[in-house]
Amino acid sequence: MPHSREGGPGRPPGDGDAAASSRYIGGMRPAFLLAAVVGLGLAACAQSSFTTEVTGETTIPASQPGGSTELNAFPAISSLAGMDFDQNQDFKNQGITKGEVTSARVDSLTLQVLSPNDQDFTFLDTVEFYIRAGDRETRIAWKQDVARASPRPPHPTLSLNVADTELQPYVATPSVSIIIRGKGRTPEREVRLRAVVRLEVETGLL
Repeated sequence: MPHSREGGPGRPPGDGDAAASSRYIGGMRPAFLLAAVVGLGLAACAQSSFTTEVTGETTIPASQPGGSTELNAFPAISSLAGMDFDQNQDFKNQGITKGEVTSARVDSLTLQVLSPNDQDFTFLDTVEFYIRAGDRETRIAWKQDVARASPRPPHPTLSLNVADTELQPYVATPSVSIIIRGKGRTPEREVRLRAVVRLEVETGLL
């Protein structure tokens, strides 16, 4: 009986290759499974992150006739005082608590004039934001030469420089506040401002 060069006696050409391929693929299955398990393990070790925004408003009173024109204190931003991040809606949407936060940093902080429509920031020289918990506080954002850098009306928005500072210890506390400070001149008219603080939050293992 003639012998096939590729398949051996009585075996169509190509059967040996197919069998060898099947054995090879079968042998590869454990390797593929191992790679999949390792990939899932790495994914489980990855950190989950999300952003949250906290906002608040404050009103700078107008200067009084015969009164001082120096501005060296800002009224508190009530909605940014005594915050509990367990009550934050973004935390609730993510299904996490402040105790699960492993890192928190300021991503951006903006200050906008809400009224009057034609008001800008030329009455300010400097502005700073601090985060406070108990008797501890840290500067998180600032802007110098505000009057010179002021955007034009209507409703100008000022972007502040932000500190790359770890805020996890503040976020984890029962009560934390963000306060505004600065210097300038009291405006001729009452000015309403809105602050928007955007935080990048990491929550450890998925």
